[in-house]
Amino acid sequence: MQRPYLLTVNSGSSSVRCGLFVAEDAAAAAIRQDDPNLPTGELPEPIYKVHVELPSTRRAPRLHVTAGPAKYSGTPRLQVVDHASALAEVFAWLAERDMRTGIGAVGHRVVHGGTRAAPMPITPALLRALEELAPLAPLHQPNDLAAIEAVRAQLPGARQVACFDTMFHRTLPPRAHRLAVPSTIAGMPLRRFGFHGLAYEAIAGEMLRLAPTERRIVAAHLGNGASLCAIDTGVSVDTTMGVTPLDGLPMGTRSGTLDPGLVLWLQREGGHPPERLAEILWRESGLLGLSGTSADMRMLLETRTGQAREAVEVFCYRAAQGIAAMAVAMGGVDAIVFSGGMGKRAGPVRAGIAEHLEVLGVRYDPVANGKHRELFSRSDSRVKLRIVNADEEGIIARHTARTLGLRPAQA
Repeated sequence: MQRPYLLTVNSGSSSVRCGLFVAEDAAAAAIRQDDPNLPTGELPEPIYKVHVELPSTRRAPRLHVTAGPAKYSGTPRLQVVDHASALAEVFAWLAERDMRTGIGAVGHRVVHGGTRAAPMPITPALLRALEELAPLAPLHQPNDLAAIEAVRAQLPGARQVACFDTMFHRTLPPRAHRLAVPSTIAGMPLRRFGFHGLAYEAIAGEMLRLAPTERRIVAAHLGNGASLCAIDTGVSVDTTMGVTPLDGLPMGTRSGTLDPGLVLWLQREGGHPPERLAEILWRESGLLGLSGTSADMRMLLETRTGQAREAVEVFCYRAAQGIAAMAVAMGGVDAIVFSGGMGKRAGPVRAGIAEHLEVLGVRYDPVANGKHRELFSRSDSRVKLRIVNADEEGIIARHTARTLGLRPAQA
């Protein structure tokens, strides 16, 4: 008999998010999807969503239960120091509720899938291929692979599926994914892959249901990692991240787009070897580098120092620039949709971005924005401003059920 639960695992750059689903519900959602090639259709509802925040320079680790009969926020019982220990906390929490041993399928968010266009069952050959991509996503891929191994140790009989953040962007046209470098300089296809694809797939599906007439969407997925995506009728046509998740907007600790000549200069004239440059650009730049104090936007908004204010201003300005570029990719924009921890909860950031976009006819309602309402544009705004939850867990559950061929009992 099929074990009743399906678990999703999302190892982000600053947290681990898990969703526990009834496997039959995920299978039914996969069957009900209107079109497998578009992110439409109803997503399954989780029994629980468990979110473990990793410790940062200013905040201790936290355990949040954000969906289910007993929502909770507090201190983890185990010592959480990294992604592996955060996942151990999730398994301990599920074991207390006699649910761990009932998990028969596990779907993972894997950040870099290269040119793979669909989820895949996890095999030793796939793991080897994903390990080869780890240098292109050093903040994420090793943690994703460690989570797969941790699940295998905890649940040796469970079937596992990799759902790739890159696969939603396989629709990018050549003008968006081509790189202006010789195609022979690497042993793998060189193109802009794009990331945060599972979140964008969820946003695209929600917008097709919520506001189908708002066809041209710029989705702003803003968290410790941040990017933008131009979505035209549910399809990705451009995005700000490229070959790696280092490209695009400045992020918590990541630099975002830089003049490549600067990197060459730092290596040649500054004497920084590649390993040190990688540490600087991935872990010491972005909001942390700009402010000199914190990578956490919550901390920067609470701080009154000039550098903290400047870090927020730089982020908002670059995000607005990127949104305008995404509008060009679609020949205009009908809606700007904010998601991610910062996008959903940082009203001053949304306001700062919107103010720069008045040139596009964007007008925001300060009261609605301050209350984090789902629609916070003014009635005279030419572009709708929305906050949408990016249900990555639901997307991963639906993909996993379809990939494993799970069927509801009545089917």
